[in-house]
Amino acid sequence: MAPIQNSAVIFAEIPSDYPVPGKHLKYVKDRTIDLDNVDMQGGIVTKNLVISIDPYMRGRMRSAEAKSYSPAFELNQPLTNFFVGKVVKSENEKFIVGQYIYGFGGYEEYTVHSKAQTDLLQVISEERIQLGLPLTTWVGAAGMPGQTAYHGFYHIGEPKKGETIFITGASGAVGQIVGQLAKREGLTVIGSAGTDDKVKWLQTELHFDHAFNYKTADVKAELAKFDPLNIYFDNVGGDQLEAALGAAANHARFVECGMISQYNTPDAHGIRNLILIVAKRLKLQGFIVSDKLKEPSFHQEFYSKIPKWIANGEIKVKEDVTKGLEQAPEAILGIFQGKNFGKAVIQIADE
Repeated sequence: MAPIQNSAVIFAEIPSDYPVPGKHLKYVKDRTIDLDNVDMQGGIVTKNLVISIDPYMRGRMRSAEAKSYSPAFELNQPLTNFFVGKVVKSENEKFIVGQYIYGFGGYEEYTVHSKAQTDLLQVISEERIQLGLPLTTWVGAAGMPGQTAYHGFYHIGEPKKGETIFITGASGAVGQIVGQLAKREGLTVIGSAGTDDKVKWLQTELHFDHAFNYKTADVKAELAKFDPLNIYFDNVGGDQLEAALGAAANHARFVECGMISQYNTPDAHGIRNLILIVAKRLKLQGFIVSDKLKEPSFHQEFYSKIPKWIANGEIKVKEDVTKGLEQAPEAILGIFQGKNFGKAVIQIADE
């Protein structure tokens, strides 16, 4: 077989503000792969089917010299993130051609995973496949974002029936799952989102007790309707974090998951009421879910519950699926501008 196209989205330049499609993130189609002769180094080759877009990717668009919890993207190489693919070649006895794989892959049509890299991949078992979930869901609610929601809510938020929780970015990949878990546990659930359509969905489909558009509403006034807060699940930071500090009960728990308001441009004034952390004896805890993913017991806990709850309708999932790698740069920019409605995913190919 002659070499075939292996188009990709390349990290071409480090942005100082919002990443610009065609400048910082480039779709290229002049790459090829020779599936007959590719050096797999004892690993596998996957045909990549779906790949996730997540806010944390902005932090990887930096110089390799700047250290952080997640490695920087390599310049002039494909972006990488959580993906689902299908094994098309294997030199590793743990993986069989035709199996579905979840883990880290490239924003490209095919990825070669060396033997060392396959340690970070997992087979989506036949039992899980039989649940009938779309492949996109395995990089969303049944993947890393769902794990983020589950760990942050239960293990850090420590919810108790009858408490009140406020979730920012509530219609996003993580927020929508946190809200449904909170309703399941008997909490009063407040959520904010950036459009009226998203607010309506939170109220009518997910049955939030209250939701509002943070762009048009007075956040402090909205929270005052349910004062005080026992749990704040933060995906946004900025003014909404400041408002939540003001509305918090003594000993409230702040689950610091993300601060997308500051990923591309710095906060204009910073948080001005941090003294309330002391006065109200608050717990603020940031976390990176990959730390938890190293624990086999967490995998068992998560996968024994969440995928089944999605499959039987106990948890609803809203996804924003973009078809084609060529559309990926714009879709990546879109999550930082609030254009996505639900979990953002790229569908690279059909099976």
